[in-house]
Amino acid sequence: MTSVRVDGMKQPVAFGSPVNGNMATMMDQAARLLDFTQKLDINLLDNVVNCMYTGEGAQQKIAQEVLTALKEHPDAWTRVDAILEFSKNQQTKYYGLQILENVIKTRWKVLPRNQCEGIKKYIVGLIIKTSSDPESLEREKVYLNKLNMILVQILKREWPKNWPTFISDIVGASKTNESLCQNNMNILKLLSEEVFDFSSGQMTQAKAKHLKDTMCIEFSQIFQLCNFVMENSQNALLVHATLETLLRFLNWIPLGYIFETKLISTLVYKFLNVPMFRNVTLKCLTEIAGVSAPHYNDVFIMLFTQTMGQLEQMLPARTVIKDAYANGQDEEQKFIQNLSLFLCTYLKEHGSLIEKRTDLQHMLRRALHYLLLISEVEEVEIFKICLEYWNALSADLYRESPYSGVSTETFSQGPNSVVPLRRQLYQPVLTKLRYTMIGRMAKPEEVLVVENEQGEVVREFMKDTDSIQLYKNMRETLVYLTHLDYGDTERIMTEKLHNQVNGTEWSWKNLNTLCWAIGSISGAMHEEDEKRFLVTVIKDLLGLCEQKRGKDNKAIIASNIMYVVGQYPRFLRAHWKFLKTVVNKLFEFMHETHDGVQDMACDTFIKISQKCRRHFVQVQVGEVMPFIEEILNNINTIICDLQPQQVHTFYEAVGFMIGAQTDQAVQEHLIEKYMSLPNEVWDAIIQQATKSVDVLKDPDAVKQLGNILKTNVRACKALAHPYVLQLGRIYLDMLNVYKVMSENISSAIAVVGESVTKQPLIRSMRTVKKETLKLISGWVSRSTDPQMVLDNFIPPLLDAVLLDYQRCSVPSAREPEVLSTMATIVNRLESHITPEIPKIFDAVFECTLDMINKDFEEFPEHRTNFFLLLQAAVTHCFPALLNIPAAQFKLVLDSIVWAFKHTMRNVADTGLQILYQLLQNISQEEAAAQSFYQTYYTDILQHLFSVVTDTSHTAGLTMQATILAYMFSIVESGKITLPLNPTEQAAGVPNIVYIQEFVARLLKTAFAHLSDAQIKITVQGFFNLDQDIPAFKEHLRDFLVQIREFAGEDDGDLFLEEREAALRSAEEEKRKIQMSVPGIINPHEMPEEMQD
Repeated sequence: MTSVRVDGMKQPVAFGSPVNGNMATMMDQAARLLDFTQKLDINLLDNVVNCMYTGEGAQQKIAQEVLTALKEHPDAWTRVDAILEFSKNQQTKYYGLQILENVIKTRWKVLPRNQCEGIKKYIVGLIIKTSSDPESLEREKVYLNKLNMILVQILKREWPKNWPTFISDIVGASKTNESLCQNNMNILKLLSEEVFDFSSGQMTQAKAKHLKDTMCIEFSQIFQLCNFVMENSQNALLVHATLETLLRFLNWIPLGYIFETKLISTLVYKFLNVPMFRNVTLKCLTEIAGVSAPHYNDVFIMLFTQTMGQLEQMLPARTVIKDAYANGQDEEQKFIQNLSLFLCTYLKEHGSLIEKRTDLQHMLRRALHYLLLISEVEEVEIFKICLEYWNALSADLYRESPYSGVSTETFSQGPNSVVPLRRQLYQPVLTKLRYTMIGRMAKPEEVLVVENEQGEVVREFMKDTDSIQLYKNMRETLVYLTHLDYGDTERIMTEKLHNQVNGTEWSWKNLNTLCWAIGSISGAMHEEDEKRFLVTVIKDLLGLCEQKRGKDNKAIIASNIMYVVGQYPRFLRAHWKFLKTVVNKLFEFMHETHDGVQDMACDTFIKISQKCRRHFVQVQVGEVMPFIEEILNNINTIICDLQPQQVHTFYEAVGFMIGAQTDQAVQEHLIEKYMSLPNEVWDAIIQQATKSVDVLKDPDAVKQLGNILKTNVRACKALAHPYVLQLGRIYLDMLNVYKVMSENISSAIAVVGESVTKQPLIRSMRTVKKETLKLISGWVSRSTDPQMVLDNFIPPLLDAVLLDYQRCSVPSAREPEVLSTMATIVNRLESHITPEIPKIFDAVFECTLDMINKDFEEFPEHRTNFFLLLQAAVTHCFPALLNIPAAQFKLVLDSIVWAFKHTMRNVADTGLQILYQLLQNISQEEAAAQSFYQTYYTDILQHLFSVVTDTSHTAGLTMQATILAYMFSIVESGKITLPLNPTEQAAGVPNIVYIQEFVARLLKTAFAHLSDAQIKITVQGFFNLDQDIPAFKEHLRDFLVQIREFAGEDDGDLFLEEREAALRSAEEEKRKIQMSVPGIINPHEMPEEMQD
């Protein structure tokens, strides 16, 4: 008997009007509902459900508790028939169905057979009763849909074994009554979806295959039924339901049903031009068009000619589809979207069939004409569908004769150049497509000055991933289109630019899309052509900047000039004079206070300095000194109007240039000059601090220190190891400042309490600490001489930072960066740092563990960094861990287990990696290994199984499987020589037998519903497959599906990793292809060695 606990409720609680009363009455009512010896009081239940949906506060909470308790009662399902029959409340009926669905999903296998049969008959009867007349079919639509879903859940468990006649039953029943038939179509549709679309991870692989095979074998009856309806029925709703069901079947039914029957003609001639059916029919035709079956090529050609014939009557060629869409109703808009899907799918799969038939080329042109018109529709989702096809087409045409690298002025239309036949066929279409692409070009992520809804020009911070993806796809397509006919692309762009200058097409939007398009084809032309084209473009844009009045206009034009110039580093590298002019122009823009222009100037400057760094440190023709000297001489004037974060970007950019100087003496002189400005301010503050340490409490001074350190962080990032010259200069002062800041923070907390950490001054002090750590770890990770780092930089660092971390009385004031800095040092110095590990661990291990071992959420940064440090130590300094006392080693191991029990995926993954590394390392240590196994092996196994079977940890399945397989294999191969269980070993039980029994007991205790046979097969499989990780993982996953089928949980997430891996490998494959086509990779994403 489950009772509902209700605590702390003082006021009387009422369920609707009839059940008023005090707390005692409440408890009494709850008890009555849960007493299964009495008849169910349906009015009371209706009132409780009503209260759940309309009540408030405490009342609602109690109602919810009562309903949950009732739902979880093992006999609750016996009440469902009464609920469904007598309840007047729709919500109560849904509640009844939820109880039933729960029982089917979680306890079907343990119910007695006669009860299963009873539930089955009851549901079927209910469905027939509700769906037999058209009125109740329409009225009870939602309720019926829920009943259908429950029937499908039963089928997944019963059919075909316990209900072999299901298909013939449902087909037979459908012939007796049209509205019944309409609902049966929905059931068949749901069944198809459950078996073919959603089965992965919801049932074992063998079960899913069995159901699919059964469905294919019995499909002829279903097909005859669909055919019968389509041929004979006058009931529009039934025909629509049948077409919807057919649509779900088309991706799996045996192909003969599609290509060796009259199905296609029926769809095209009978249904396509009927407004009510045209959308679902077009979806069916698209599904068929996506099939790849070369032996039916004649049928595919017929499909195209018949459909195009119908389309020409429905949508005359002179229709302006863009306007038709804008003014159309929902169904008409859907039709245009479905049409784009049909044309793109068909042409992508079978376009080559139509190309080869000269008698059909006029039809191909008509189809492409439709697609061009649809590509102009102002709806981004439809444009993406078309874009995918245009991208595939242009890439395909390009691959027939790729870029040769030979330039001629008449390259594209030369008298001797042979244009491949397919290109000739598509040429007129591609020209129109170029206009569309250039006119609709999406915004690249680099552009920061844009027009907002109010028509004002503002700085854009947002990096919207969807629009970036759209830009990348458009850019790629435009690069292919440029390769296919460079002259045509240049002609269109030049023409559009002239129309900006002469004013016929002038608008911010038009200028933006044009310049984004020009910037996107960098690298796709021959260098000579690119030079000629760019000179024209820059001239026109500068002229436009002179001609237009108003700050907003000038800001938009300036941002476009910077964008275009930044996209052509190859041109800049080849033309020093131009490069110098551009950089000077950027320095001018750095004084332009219009919002966003300075940011854009700094961002373009850093892009150019990365790509052209060497040119700034060499003496160029006609110059007396390298340009870097000029920059350093005027640095003060250049940056005087910039904000701090812009200054940091500027410093990083100049750092890249200095990093390109290979002569060490010259480079050191440049670094001194480069850092002299920040160093002056730094020295002044340090000087004052030596007289009075209170200067380090002054808000302005603290802020300045933070900014200087940020500048140093960026300089270090750009210079890498050579930055050591500057680091050595400020290092000890910086650590002293760190200590003082820590003391200031601690004493402020002592006086005011923890809330003080939110105050601006304290936050600035923490910034100084964080940036110090960031600077040190940034430099250590880029340093090239571990011994020098160890001797000179580590000792003062450990003294300053570790003690402060350990002593800090308020955990939240500890800097998580201390842990990440230590992790970086261990990863960089590797075994060199081993002797210092005990000291580091003494300071940070226990006090951090104490912060994160209460739950899985608090202090997320400390948590992540703590485990990264542990991982670094286990990987590189393992001997240090072997030498610590046993109690401390146990603490380390406990914290690794704690890591992989996290629900934060990054921490759990790190935990598993540490464990695997630890197991590998320990196996190399003869002396320590055996006692380690004896002490910890079975514990680790137990913890691993607890996370493997926990639904919140499925993302780590591969690594979990890898570790388990490794642990089973070391037992199997006899690597563990000491007995794992001393008590039973006396009976001569070998380790392998003991561990098999141990795992079997573990699983049996946790999952009592599993049969001994299931457990035996599972454990046997763990050992048989421990050398084959993929097979081991599949075996583990099938076991998880079995335990979840009983628990009734969703197991879709068991395939999460596969889906992620498939995406990753597709991404890598794509990148390889892109690398081979000039211009496809953005110049700023190019690896260094490919630049020139």
